[in-house]
Amino acid sequence: MLKNPDRLARFEQADNRRRFRSMSYAEALRLFESLWAEATVLGMELPGDWRADLESDFAIARAINGLPPSP
Repeated sequence: MLKNPDRLARFEQADNRRRFRSMSYAEALRLFESLWAEATVLGMELPGDWRADLESDFAIARAINGLPPSP
């Protein structure tokens, strides 16, 4: 049993910042893709309709990049 879960959370956050500090964007993307593939193989699903939640972000990204709105 943890006596101070906040202290553990702070430690984990600091450890993650230290461990992944030198990782390039390409390396981080490969790590994300491999974790996503593993979650897919394990049958994990995100709750809710996450694609619908991202539609506004996609619309903004398309506008910033000068792309037409999606159909």
